[in-house]
Amino acid sequence: MTHVRSLIAVAALCSIGLSALAQPNPASPSPKPAAPPDAKPAAAADDPGWAKGRPAKNESAMKMAPVPAFPIPTAPDKLPTKNFKLPPGFKVETWASGVLDARELRQGNNGNVFVSSLFVANKVYVINENGDRKAKVIIDNMPKATGIAYNKGSLFVGTATKLMRYDGVDDKLDKLPEPKVLNDKLPGGEDHSWKYFRIHDDKLYYNIGAPCNICDPGEYAKIYRMNLDGSNIETIAAGVRNTVGFDFDPKTGDLWFTNNGRDWMSEELPNDTLNRVPKGQFGKLHFGYPYCHQGNVPDPEFGWGKSCDDYAKPAALLGPHAGSLGMTFYTGKMFPAKYQNAMFIARHGPWNRTKKYADIMVARPDGKGGAKLETFMTGFVKDNTYQGRPVDFLVMKDGSLLVSDDHAGAIYRISYTGKQ
Repeated sequence: MTHVRSLIAVAALCSIGLSALAQPNPASPSPKPAAPPDAKPAAAADDPGWAKGRPAKNESAMKMAPVPAFPIPTAPDKLPTKNFKLPPGFKVETWASGVLDARELRQGNNGNVFVSSLFVANKVYVINENGDRKAKVIIDNMPKATGIAYNKGSLFVGTATKLMRYDGVDDKLDKLPEPKVLNDKLPGGEDHSWKYFRIHDDKLYYNIGAPCNICDPGEYAKIYRMNLDGSNIETIAAGVRNTVGFDFDPKTGDLWFTNNGRDWMSEELPNDTLNRVPKGQFGKLHFGYPYCHQGNVPDPEFGWGKSCDDYAKPAALLGPHAGSLGMTFYTGKMFPAKYQNAMFIARHGPWNRTKKYADIMVARPDGKGGAKLETFMTGFVKDNTYQGRPVDFLVMKDGSLLVSDDHAGAIYRISYTGKQ
């Protein structure tokens, strides 16, 4: 989902075929994407990236456009917190408000939580959990300052064009030092150029999304890793159109990631996907883009002469145009046992689909390369309009779970009390 003024779509999982595609060889024939009669892609040279491939003769499609974020944060008393529904025994509350465009969440030292932004704010914030939880701007006027990670006193920040590291930030939050540039050779652009970071085993993992809705992505549409000083860049997974969420299984070390499917095939196809890269296959798997979508749908333009059987299958389907963003393994102890080492996934919600949805899902590895999914938290949509849109998670030291909401400019805290 692609546009400089929109927020990436996250989404609701359609219940159709959620686990079937976790198997290497689907038994059913590949579904055919629906297309309106006489539809053909709009081809105006000045179309924004998100509109490439839109059926020009379909009135409903021509009315669709990315959902703009609120230009100011939602007032605390207007937040959708009271509308959220969770399983029995769980509680959700507003942890911080007034955090314009809140995206990625990372834990620092001394109770500090770092928060990034994307299209609207162009900022990086810090919020101290022990104070009044007011967001303090520590980086300003930095477009697409979305990728963040914290490690041993250093704050890593990634934009569309550059990866940087700020050292010794813990006692310099009033004025950060000049950053060390780790990589300034990134492609930039408007489509899927924002970053998502994880640090694992002293390596920085990051994404470079496809520079388009559908195209030959060249060296992009991949997940990479490098040393923390910027050296030794390696490819970890290819054929990944746009991942904005990944994490490592604490038991196996496998990498799991969400991936946003292409636009304008139909309202119901393709699905976003949850995917797995086994630790022993880093750098060896291709997940299909641009040739095959959701494991069994050939692309109508790039799929000719290709077979979906030649590409890695998704672990699960996450719903059409779901805008699947942040995903995090729950490593705390507060939640009941069945949630420990499960994945929490933010479905930000679709923009090029008539019926909107957004929620938080839980996914549990099934031990066979797939995952079983269930809905965990709803209430982000009212009357087919977004009241909020979940983006990313942070497991706190007490076992509670923070959830960012870029649409409403807020961060929520989920805890388990056991009270029904």
